[in-house]
Amino acid sequence: MKFVVKKTSNDQYRFNLVASNGQVVATSETYKRKASAMDTIASIRQRVGAATIDDQTE
Repeated sequence: MKFVVKKTSNDQYRFNLVASNGQVVATSETYKRKASAMDTIASIRQRVGAATIDDQTE
């Protein structure tokens, strides 16, 4: 998986989480500053291993 950071048409930033097969798995909100998008990516990378599953199908 990889994070792909893009600049939007209104000069803001967003990122996609892309699977190894090229499919976009998640898209972020938009950020006014690139540093904010990068900070969020860093936070996700640190915490993803501790993520829990909230199965609300039952």
